[in-house]
Amino acid sequence: MSGGDAWRGNIKARLYERVRALGFDSLTAFADARPAVPLYALADELGDDDVAAVQVLSGLLGEAERRKQVTRFVRDVLVRLLSQSLTNGWPAVLDDANRFKVAKALGTWFAYTPETHKERVDRAGDALLAHPPPPGWQPLGPDDELLRTLLPDDEV
Repeated sequence: MSGGDAWRGNIKARLYERVRALGFDSLTAFADARPAVPLYALADELGDDDVAAVQVLSGLLGEAERRKQVTRFVRDVLVRLLSQSLTNGWPAVLDDANRFKVAKALGTWFAYTPETHKERVDRAGDALLAHPPPPGWQPLGPDDELLRTLLPDDEV
C-alpha cells in the first residue's frame, strides 16, 4: 500500500476496527497502554501504511472531548513528542542542538493543541524553558507530577 491509502475509505472505522482487533474498546485505551510512545509509532502499529499519526491524534482528541479530558490529552501529546525528540530526557545543557530539539517538541505540541488550550500550553512551554526540569527528566505519561503542575486538570 502507498502512504495515500491512509486517506482512503472510512478512516474512523478503520482506526476502531484495528483498535478492537488488538483488544481495546477505545483509541485512548490503546494509547494509554503505550505511554510515551510517539504518535507515528502508534499509527504504524495500527496500520502499516494506511493509518497516519494525525489520524490517531484526531481520534484521541475526539475521545478526550467526549470524556471532558482534553487537558489530559494535551499533556499526553507532550509526553509523546518529548519521547520522540528528547530520547535521553530533558537535556542538561540547552546548546544549539538541544535547543532545536526542545523547540521542535514544544512547537509541535502547540500546533497540535486545540484552540481551547493554546494559551495554557504557551504558558506551560514558557515555564519549562524559564525553569527547566532536571536533566534527564522524561515524563512517562500524562499524569506526570510536573506536567500536572503545569497543566492541571481543570477543563476550560
